[in-house]
Amino acid sequence: MSRHVFEEQLDGLHQKLMSMGTLVEEAIHKAIKSLVERDVQLADEVIQNDTLINELEHEIETGCFRLIALQQPVGSDLRRLGTMLKLVTDLERMGDHAVSISKTTRRLMAEPYVKPLIDIPIMADNVKEMVRDCLNAYINKDKQAAEEIAVRDDVVDKLFSKIFRDLIDVMTNNKQSISQGTHLLLVAQYLERIADHVTNICEWIIYMNTGKMTDLNN
Repeated sequence: MSRHVFEEQLDGLHQKLMSMGTLVEEAIHKAIKSLVERDVQLADEVIQNDTLINELEHEIETGCFRLIALQQPVGSDLRRLGTMLKLVTDLERMGDHAVSISKTTRRLMAEPYVKPLIDIPIMADNVKEMVRDCLNAYINKDKQAAEEIAVRDDVVDKLFSKIFRDLIDVMTNNKQSISQGTHLLLVAQYLERIADHVTNICEWIIYMNTGKMTDLNN
């Protein structure tokens, strides 16, 4: 395989990865929107579209392994392919969390919310920005941006702690709210985990650029 063909095929995989990232961003947005607006149809759309995310993951993985087998890349080329394999795994899991949030919409569709959903959408906005920015950092091979994005995980963690405290207070004072409160806590946890996956991606962006693994979860 010539260098030109290798670069061409690698670019094709990058394009698929960007498509997958866009679908994941949309899934997170629609999942939270469905929860806030109690839109079951939108929740169903997220659940159904997860198949597209999974298919892209499989296509990208297959393409990466094929290039590794045929080209036997070393150095920066191997790091690029290895990073791509890690990215699609994290993106697929983000999509799974969006599906879990959408399933919560379905579970709670008939119940009035025990408290207004204010902090969860704010948390989701922060998470969506992290997802979008980490994909841009990957495209631009921007090590500094990756480091800065990972720091923003602290904001998400603080929002999670606030949501946790608020919902525990509600459930303590109203035993009938325990079931719903637990589901909303899980939504916040899904968002927190998505942010963790973003941090993982940032670590791999740094690795792709430097060849060194960095722990950004401190």
